[in-house]
Amino acid sequence: MTKHYLDDEELALLESRLKRKPSEFEEAIIFSLWSEHCSYKSSKIHLKKLPTKSERVVIGPGENAGVIDIGDNFVAIFKMESHNHPSYIDPYNGAATGVGGILRDVFTMGARPVLNMDALFFGLLDHPKTPYLLDGVVRGVGDYGNCVGVPTASGQTLFLDCYNNNILVNAFTLGIAKKDKIFLGIAKTIGADVIYVGSKTGRDGIHGATMASSSFDEESIKNRPTVQIGDPFTEKLLIEACLEVMDKNLIEGIQDMGAAGLTSSAFEMAQKGGVGVELRLDNVPLRESLTPLEIMLSESQERMLIIAPPKNSQEILSIFKKWSLDANIIGKVIKEQKVILRFKNQIIGEFDLDIIESPMYERKYSKPRYLDNINTQINLPEPHNYNKVLLDLLSKPNLADKSSIFEQYDSTVQTNTLKGPEGDACAIIVKQTNTAIFASVCVNPIYCYLDPFVGSQLAVLENYRNIIASGGDPVAITDCLNFGNPQNPEIMWQFVKSIEGIKYACESLNTPVVSGNVSLYNETITENIFPTPTIAMVGIGKQEDVLKSQFQFANNTIVLLNDIELNLGASQYLYYMYNKIDGMVPKAKIKQHLALKNFFDIAHKQHRLIVSAKDISMGGISACLAFMCNNIGCELKINMPLLKYEFLFSESQANIIIEIKNQDFDMVESIAYESGINVYRLGFTTDEKRLKINDLIDVSIDDIKDAKSKAFKKILS
Repeated sequence: MTKHYLDDEELALLESRLKRKPSEFEEAIIFSLWSEHCSYKSSKIHLKKLPTKSERVVIGPGENAGVIDIGDNFVAIFKMESHNHPSYIDPYNGAATGVGGILRDVFTMGARPVLNMDALFFGLLDHPKTPYLLDGVVRGVGDYGNCVGVPTASGQTLFLDCYNNNILVNAFTLGIAKKDKIFLGIAKTIGADVIYVGSKTGRDGIHGATMASSSFDEESIKNRPTVQIGDPFTEKLLIEACLEVMDKNLIEGIQDMGAAGLTSSAFEMAQKGGVGVELRLDNVPLRESLTPLEIMLSESQERMLIIAPPKNSQEILSIFKKWSLDANIIGKVIKEQKVILRFKNQIIGEFDLDIIESPMYERKYSKPRYLDNINTQINLPEPHNYNKVLLDLLSKPNLADKSSIFEQYDSTVQTNTLKGPEGDACAIIVKQTNTAIFASVCVNPIYCYLDPFVGSQLAVLENYRNIIASGGDPVAITDCLNFGNPQNPEIMWQFVKSIEGIKYACESLNTPVVSGNVSLYNETITENIFPTPTIAMVGIGKQEDVLKSQFQFANNTIVLLNDIELNLGASQYLYYMYNKIDGMVPKAKIKQHLALKNFFDIAHKQHRLIVSAKDISMGGISACLAFMCNNIGCELKINMPLLKYEFLFSESQANIIIEIKNQDFDMVESIAYESGINVYRLGFTTDEKRLKINDLIDVSIDDIKDAKSKAFKKILS
């Protein structure tokens, strides 16, 4: 009796295309290709709305990663992907192979990976599973990146109860390549060899793509065998071998074996080139005895598929052998637009490429009912002790010092890092060109839960602020769109509004979306995560443009750019002090962000007036100043409104705190005025290691550091 993988509707569609019932083998192959993870069948019609072009974009969405021109005939190639379900089932291996997979997406296009980032979302720290998951994920990210030798130089880690049973692990990689040495995952030439390279194929990861495309239940949580096992040392060898055959122009196309393994790579390369492939599965290097279906669907790591002219095949095989990697010719490119699978001299599967095209769904969507209960006004009593409130807030996981996490990552390997995880955006030098690459990753899920449209704009805008406050020019983004069950109309509404928000912000800022990933069905036993459209932004600049995020010298002037919007809605203050997620999210203020960039272009890049800078985000201006007071104190006299706590803890957008020399204030004020920005002299940096704000706050830097270090001391010690 045939086992059914597809639901009734999709099985009927396949039968109508085949004009017969599929075999169990055929249905299982199509099941993987039509999975949400591989086909984007619920999201593709909305993703087409996103802006994807600019004068710097070389290759946009549709390839393994996006490509931007960074000048001097070099390009930056980057992408972000999720490995959420695997990391919950097996946190160490799930996170490690998430890093390995995104590395392959980048070097398969001819780029040497030079930068990793991560965005991690966990449940509450006191949830019984969180310490185990946090420890495993952090070790997995660190071990894989450290062993491969790629710096993890920036990231984000947040904690909310919506992730108690469905954590998110989003991994980003950026690589550098020559503009004329970009390789695509395509098969074009009839008669070309199909070459398997990398590790041997095993049973790990089978049906991983379909597992990642469904909601969790008690049974799937136990489903550890679908999680891949990574080997970063093999990945390092694979990077070097692939870059060598690319440098020698020996190959026509190359594709990593990611979700759905050999199935997706073979089918995708044939489809893109308008050709077919014939594979001999007996020739696939194996770790153990496998059935043909297991060979096709295995997601064993560190494997690639290469298309090459037959005259180059032996040299390719010898190069991979030199690097101690398996390599074997497993098929040919054929004229017929189909994939033919042979095993033991028999055809065991034959797929016309027009048949395997997945269905596309325009899911129904409707505004979530919970939004009807959101309060537009948040009225809170004034705190009795501002010192205590600030230190309490800084001790909470979302605002705490994350060094116990990022110190497990090597952020300086390759010696390119100009600014590491101690700041909001990181920066690396491209030694061949002296260009600096800036990168930032973040999202605030509370904003996106309360207003997906504005919250998604704010995710783009915070990255934008991070990059300009670090000295860079924002260029483009990649995204990782993490949402719940798309068959729930309220979840689909969140997704659609989020896309519209990203579109609006990216068009306004001229920062197109060049690559990305959609992760749906982040739902465990009907509990969906908050909408989490993680945004990673990349910018460019010069080495001398890089700005620190913390005060550098005593006796300098501290300046606030733009007015503070008084609003405690959606804030960390409201969440941690009152256990509420409520209120209106901060206004996006896109025009003021463009004004900020113009200000930095003149004040910093032309006149070098800015010593350090940091944007205001979670926790408001008080948390921002506490972060900037690392070894230098400050004393501020601010003309505050009556509701002082609103001024101190509102998460106002389009605000950056800058440190300047005292004698430069008049010039800074003049440039700000010309840029359309209001500026306020708040006070001065001091030798006294204290944060003083009016007569409200007076805490030592040691107290700040102690408060910020409490959250993770026990878990990650």
